[in-house]
Amino acid sequence: MPANEDNVHNAARARTGLVAVGVLLTVAIITLYLQRYGLSTLAVEHRAMRGWLAGDGLYAYRSPGTEAGAALPPALALMFAPLTLLPLRAAGWLLALTGLAALLLTIRVVAGPVARRYGRRRGPFVVAVAALALVAEPVRAAIGLGRPELLILALLAADLVALRRVSRARHRSLNALLGCGRSGAGRPGIPAPSRPLRSRPACSEVDPAAPGPLRRAWTAGTWAGAGTGLATALSPVALLFIVHLFVTRRRRAALTAMATATVVTLTALVLAPVESIAWYGTTMWELDRSAPVSDTDNQSLAGVMARLYGFPAPPVLVWFSFGVLLVAVGLIRARSAHADGDEVAAFTLIGLTAAVAGPVTTAAESLWLLPAVLILADTGLRRRLSVRLPRAARFTGMGHLAAAAAGYLVLISTPVWSLRWNVPAFALIVLVNALPWRHGTPTLPTRRPTAARRAAIPLPRGG
Repeated sequence: MPANEDNVHNAARARTGLVAVGVLLTVAIITLYLQRYGLSTLAVEHRAMRGWLAGDGLYAYRSPGTEAGAALPPALALMFAPLTLLPLRAAGWLLALTGLAALLLTIRVVAGPVARRYGRRRGPFVVAVAALALVAEPVRAAIGLGRPELLILALLAADLVALRRVSRARHRSLNALLGCGRSGAGRPGIPAPSRPLRSRPACSEVDPAAPGPLRRAWTAGTWAGAGTGLATALSPVALLFIVHLFVTRRRRAALTAMATATVVTLTALVLAPVESIAWYGTTMWELDRSAPVSDTDNQSLAGVMARLYGFPAPPVLVWFSFGVLLVAVGLIRARSAHADGDEVAAFTLIGLTAAVAGPVTTAAESLWLLPAVLILADTGLRRRLSVRLPRAARFTGMGHLAAAAAGYLVLISTPVWSLRWNVPAFALIVLVNALPWRHGTPTLPTRRPTAARRAAIPLPRGG
């Protein structure tokens, strides 16, 4: 007995030591990122917001060295306004710790089901994936520059949780209706059960132990769309996620997202009318406000085309044509992933599409490459470990694993050479067209099924 107690105490001390080492390493890594990137983006916005609160315009400030100006939507500026009470370094640390918490939440939502599928404990698996993500360039840039992309990603991940709960609630309701139907056995047209059913309350009875309305709303995911709407108010690029909700016929979540975005935008208009009019009237359309569109840091389709043509900005009609094509492909493939039950892949495809089709995509805004790498690795492992596939088909899983390894190496490498060769931009374009998805439980149809038709872009469908 004493030996067992000693083993328990030793295991507890070992876990405490590992947690302490992990915390110290995380603090050291964040310190390194803040020193390396210098909070350059947050510094411009910090000074612009201080000038705004002092009576100047939010978008009037220009950095003396680079002539860069603040590119914050009014709602995001109001949310960041309390940071002006802190010194720049303290504000950067607060934003970095908040971003780290948002990263852990996102990875828990995205990687949690993967851990359960392979019989692993979710906590250690999420921490391991978070450690791998922390050293990737998108996370490094988001923390080191002081950008809000990790927070926006967490808002979209929260809607993934809500949509999963909506799907589970629908299946529970369907099972309850089927159970009520079985309870009526013996009536005309209803066969008697082969064995006695357990006693259950009548369908019209109210369960006294049922949760309250707020808890029911939280459990049923009726708040789905609120995170997407708030993300859209903070970043206009997230508007494509609302379009995705409409395309997949989840109109209630889409309307909730639109209502949330409208309320937040109108609130910002009431609190900061001059800045709101300036943002939506002129500032939002100044794509070179932070840097030229042709800058190598811009890894969107527009940036690649501007550099190829040798112009400060791409030819508008050419960029618009290819951009619309990529958006159509991304929406079609995301709809197919949603129909096959892989909501994470569907949202990842929309994020990749928004990143590549948008006018400006920096390293911090290419965070969607991280869940894409996880999806590739999971698809490869599922194919390798599947007993239903022939051995020749399992070998194709090596391609997904190799792609995941190559993608992760690009994400953690020094970005100088990869930016020069437009590697992140080409990775975004390829993944929009070729990212696989995992087959799961199909979502419930929203209307009567129609005749089967061939998908517009059916391949590749994943493992």
